[in-house]
Parts: sequence; structure tokens; C-alpha cells
Amino acid sequence: MTPADLSRTVVRAVRCAVEDGELPAKAGVPERVVVERTRPGGVGDYASPVAFQLAKAAGRSPSEVARVIAGGLAAEPGIERVEITGAGFLNFTLAPRGAAGLVREVLLRGPRYGYTDDAVEAEPFCWAPTAGLRQRAVHEAVVRILRSQGREDGGDPPGVAPVARRDGDVVAAYGRDAATWAALAVPARETPQFGAGLLVQDESSEFFRVCYAHARSRALVRNAARLGFRSEPGEVPDGAGLARVLGDYPLVLEAAAHRQAPEQIVRFLVRAADELLDFQHCVLPKGDEKPSAAHRARLALAEAAGTVLAGGLALLGIDAPDCL
Repeated sequence: MTPADLSRTVVRAVRCAVEDGELPAKAGVPERVVVERTRPGGVGDYASPVAFQLAKAAGRSPSEVARVIAGGLAAEPGIERVEITGAGFLNFTLAPRGAAGLVREVLLRGPRYGYTDDAVEAEPFCWAPTAGLRQRAVHEAVVRILRSQGREDGGDPPGVAPVARRDGDVVAAYGRDAATWAALAVPARETPQFGAGLLVQDESSEFFRVCYAHARSRALVRNAARLGFRSEPGEVPDGAGLARVLGDYPLVLEAAAHRQAPEQIVRFLVRAADELLDFQHCVLPKGDEKPSAAHRARLALAEAAGTVLAGGLALLGIDAPDCL
């Protein structure tokens, strides 16, 4: 079960509880349930405050609502355990999902990994000449993200702050992709920041790290081919951190669509890139080593990470470079 599947499963459990009379109809069924990684010191893999969201309308305490929802999830495939903490937080421990299954799914779905089954492609964009770079970048990214989750265009995101006049022609100064990255890196209501750092090609630049990480994933595949082996999904104990981040991507997409917040994808891509750049050094054989099943599995995980980076950049309207 993916995090996005978990969110939909909780919505279904709430709906069943309302239909069965375990929760009053006035409690309502939310369109979406917030599910987030459990914070340090917490219980389980994921947590949700949905019981607090429903309690007031239901006329019950959050802990009572949480117990009803937990009861409806007890036998749900993919959920190993549901626990209630505090005043009514639901905590979920998911059944273990190996890296091999995750990598196979990513490589099978390609750049559409994380999309819902009813996802649709965004229509070609057509803008008046007076539309500003920031408005274009935010609106187009939001439309792509919404469509990836099977949702229609919700209109212009409110309060899109324009590029500051002092920054001038940012596309001419930094290039289209770097300018788009900076335009989307902060919430729409905030003024984006541009500067010479966008042109720096080292680890101090988040934009460079993301582009470089994708280029490295492609280089690893090319270099492996020269060594005579290809990727093959398998378990990768030393890649647990990277696999964990990739597994979160569907939930990040769902949250970004719900909040119309492309900056959430920007933050995710930086996390994924940093994990891949730390992991890359163990992918290929060293010295006289012969390619093994472990190398093939690591290569598959690195290839999957590159696929996710490319898909996320595409949603932002940015090209993923094959080499730098």
C-alpha cells in the first residue's frame, strides 16, 4: 500500500462508518484525508489528524471518532496496525513493502508514477502576451499537478506574487528552467528569489543538485551497459533511505494537488536528489569486482530515482538533463 492509497483507504473507512451509522451523517465524508510521515518519536509509519477534522460536526470527541475509523481499518490489506495516540491521532504501520516491488512499479509507470488511474494530460497552454512569468509558471504547474491526480483545473491559484521589478528579465539572466525553478520554489503568495546562486554548478545550489542527480542516474545506466549489465529490481538494504523517499512521492503529488502548491514538489525533488547523490557511489562495481545481483538491484533503484526526478521536473515544466 502506498501513502496515497492509505489516504484513500481512510476516506473509504469514513464513508463506510457514515453509511453504517457508526458516525452521524452530519459528520460528512472528506474529499481527502491528510496523511503524513510520523514525526520523530511518534508511532508507526504514518499519522493522520482526520478524527479532529470530523469530531465537531459529528458531535463526538476526536478519540471516539478515531476509534470508529480504526475499527473500520483493522482488516484492511496492507495495513499492519492502527493505533490511536494523544487526543485522537490515528497512527498507521503499513505491511512491509520491499524495494523490489516499489522499483518495479516506478519503472513500469515511468514518469507517470504517482499519477492516479484517472489522470489526464494537461491541455496545451495558451496565454496572452501580457501574462507574467510567475503567473504562467505557477498556473501551468498547478494544472499539470491537478490533472496528474485526475482533477480538473481549479482556476488561477489566488495571490500569485509577480517577479520583482528589480530582478528584470529573469529568463534572459538565468535561463528558462532555472527561472521556472525559482518561480516555483516558494508558495505562490510569496515573492520568488533570484540570484547568482541559480547559475552555480555545485552542491550549494538546490536546482543544480536536482538536475545533476538526474544526470547521474542516466550516467550510471550508461556506464553499467558498458560494463555489460543492466538493472534488475531487487532488495537494496543500503538504499532504504532512497526507497523510502521514492515511496512517498504519490502522497506528495496528492498533497500538492490538494493545496495547489508546486513548491511541495520542489522540496521533494531536493530530498530525492540528495538521497540519490549519497547512494550513487555504491551502484557500480569497483576495481576488479564483477557485476552482481546487488549491483543490478542498486542500479534499478538509482534508475527509478532518476525516473521520479524526471517526472517531478516535468510537472514543474522543467527539462531533466541527461548529462551536465
